[in-house]
Amino acid sequence: MLIKIYPENPNQREVQKIVDILRNGGVVIFPTDTVYGIGCDINKPKAVNRVARIRGIDLEKAHFSFLFYDLSQIADYTSHLANDVFKLMKRNFPGPFTFVVEANNKIPRIFKARKKTVGIRVPDNEIIRTIIKELGNPILTSSIHDEDEIIEYTTDPELIHEKYEHLVDVVIDGGYGDNEPSTVVDCTTEEFVILRQGKGVLLY
Repeated sequence: MLIKIYPENPNQREVQKIVDILRNGGVVIFPTDTVYGIGCDINKPKAVNRVARIRGIDLEKAHFSFLFYDLSQIADYTSHLANDVFKLMKRNFPGPFTFVVEANNKIPRIFKARKKTVGIRVPDNEIIRTIIKELGNPILTSSIHDEDEIIEYTTDPELIHEKYEHLVDVVIDGGYGDNEPSTVVDCTTEEFVILRQGKGVLLY
């Protein structure tokens, strides 16, 4: 199923359809402010396993990120954020960044056994943020890669749908995506370390 949603003013009825699919353990492909992502409700272990299978990732070694609506929602899932980390996020969210921080006990058990940290994002994209707000909890995300050796990411939602329509429950057409991933910043060390320079230029 391919559902068109306009980023300027996401249609509430279409948003609710996506939220219902996520609540029922569905897997969704969606736009962000960087590349298209594939994901599910973080509280649905079967859906998490399904995402890992589709992406060909070993769940034990997976580096999934969580998408949040805003900073207040992040506080519920992370250990106490140092003041400088909070300020860094406030300056750069919403935006094309993934910040790696210490996770707390609200992170579902399926992730906890594997790692103590979590990558968090607040994307600058109204479609996915509206869905997260309506859902009421974060969404797990992994980037959609292209099999082309030159083009790393697929940007056309119709081509994504062609490839994944039998693997996922719905693909959201939010227009063409970007082909540059987020900038990943490790906030678990004394000094912030950029693990991957992507689309985002960090404001310190």
